[in-house]
Amino acid sequence: MPRIIADLQIHSKYARAVSPKMVLEELDRWADDKGIRVMGTGDFTHPLWFAEIREKLEPAEPGLFVLKKEYKLPTMKGTMAETRFMLTSEISNVYTRGGRGRRVHNLIWAPSIEAAATLNARLSFVGNLMSDGRPILGLDSEELLKMCLDADPDMVLIPAHAWTPWFSVFGSMSGFDTLEECYGEHTKHIFAIETGLSSDPAMNWRLSQLDTVAIVSNSDSHSLEKIGREANAFDCAFSYAGIIAAIRSSIPGAKKDGRNSFSYTIEFFPEEGKYHYDGHRACAVSWTPSETRMHGGICIVCGRKVTVGVMNRMDALADRPEGYRDPRRTPFKSIIPLHEVIRDALHVGKTSKKIGEAYGNLIRAFGSEFGILLDVPIADIAGAGWPEVARAIGCVREGKVAIVPGYDGEFGHISIP
Repeated sequence: MPRIIADLQIHSKYARAVSPKMVLEELDRWADDKGIRVMGTGDFTHPLWFAEIREKLEPAEPGLFVLKKEYKLPTMKGTMAETRFMLTSEISNVYTRGGRGRRVHNLIWAPSIEAAATLNARLSFVGNLMSDGRPILGLDSEELLKMCLDADPDMVLIPAHAWTPWFSVFGSMSGFDTLEECYGEHTKHIFAIETGLSSDPAMNWRLSQLDTVAIVSNSDSHSLEKIGREANAFDCAFSYAGIIAAIRSSIPGAKKDGRNSFSYTIEFFPEEGKYHYDGHRACAVSWTPSETRMHGGICIVCGRKVTVGVMNRMDALADRPEGYRDPRRTPFKSIIPLHEVIRDALHVGKTSKKIGEAYGNLIRAFGSEFGILLDVPIADIAGAGWPEVARAIGCVREGKVAIVPGYDGEFGHISIP
């Protein structure tokens, strides 16, 4: 496995619709069982969560933090995790630009507690940071970027889940057609975008305008089980600066850094994302882009406009054909979370206790979820008494899965034949 797997976009218990179990103690041990080496804290702009970060974490490597010993809980393997945390947060920017209402979510990474505190102090004059772990601020995205750079030049802003229809830089409902339209003269400081669950890197490669940025993937998780459903694999210096350098070095044409490399991203199958196709959830209407065009974008059930999904929006902005591949780009690996693999392999319901029992036994046998999904030989999994799970993982590694694509807020349904 690569030296570092990092999930740098999650939410804390202080964000809306998030599990109350999303606390540092649980994130620490769950990350270890998943195989995540660096975990985003999420929500550092929330005053109560930031207070917990300052209380429970202590400095480790430069720009990274570790949970203090008195807060640690044993992992499924009975050990204490060595998870590192990086300061991350997400802002919901709601504003008007170019005569249109805009709703753009932006991911922020901070190199230090001091930088995060400085930004928090400035944002507190813009809106109520206590209202949500992901605060809604009437602040232009370009202005937010300037505030981040003023707080610390090493602070990073990345467009979050860049294609989600309602809340993203390229979203069909409230976004922009180019990064420059959103971030203006400060676009030069945007060196990466986040795919989101409904797109994968190959879909993004179709846009030549994105040749100047790296492509990262994170879980945006609201629960412990879903951390790591998307992530990044690095072979780099174990530090904030090392991770940033690895991401920058993956931009096509960038000077390669022999010490810091971006090995691959770990992806959802994009069809499983809840905005892949167009449609209306309330009307049970799910369409491909060509079907949407055939119907003039109007729902045949209610007569209103359908929600235009990620695949359609990609088609509208892409200047390269579907299936385009760029050998300069960081590769990616598509996975199905181990809980779901076990469910299909054992033919049980998603609430069955057998799933949790099997998951724990597999982690104890092989070390981590990512190791099982990506690296452990199939024969070894079968030989340990899990032939059905081994066969299912083999299918996922080969891309032999069946998917009913998601649309209009409805997750896709994925299964292993």
